[in-house]
Amino acid sequence: MSIDLNYIDGYAWKDASNEAAHDYIMPTVIKILSNYASGKNKRLRIFDLGCGNGAAAKQLSEIGYDICGVDPSKEGISIANQNLSHLKLFQGSAYDDLASQYGTFDAVISLEVVEHVYAPRLYAKTLHSLVNEKGCAIISTPYHGYWKNLAIAIIGGYDKHFTALWDHGHIKFWSINTLRKLLQEAGFENIKFIRVGRIPILAKSMIVICQK
Repeated sequence: MSIDLNYIDGYAWKDASNEAAHDYIMPTVIKILSNYASGKNKRLRIFDLGCGNGAAAKQLSEIGYDICGVDPSKEGISIANQNLSHLKLFQGSAYDDLASQYGTFDAVISLEVVEHVYAPRLYAKTLHSLVNEKGCAIISTPYHGYWKNLAIAIIGGYDKHFTALWDHGHIKFWSINTLRKLLQEAGFENIKFIRVGRIPILAKSMIVICQK
């Protein structure tokens, strides 16, 4: 049986509201973008790679950013288009040549996506191609480190954590070292990590900021 890498339907959205992770991820993402925008005399153009139901794109558009995005989920994009018709959100994935379709952007965000991709180097290559020269990328993914992994093992939480029964669920469990290596291979520089949600050693997610 072949697997269509552009197909993903293991996650269901009920509406266009925020996901739980947005509560601890988006404040930091917004702060990073605000700091980045402060040195520029223009409205930032931002691409949302893996925009889902459009919740993050909606928040950023309300601040005043020019947003475009894609997601491979037909369901997610359908919900986004029904509820957020003013936003430019389309079906597509990191396995497509997105830069030739949409151009390049001042910033690219990709939130809680990289842990789902089957071909991470292709994902990183596409991410890099979407960023303007001197532009930035902001990625978030669940955090994994020694003490957090130990805590999960102690409480017997690995069955739930590894989402083995979730079709197209989390299939890559990134550490700071492995994600840094992936982004460096793709050509990114000045890679910095911020851990969010809980105390740093038990953080829920890590946010990566890097530059082209």
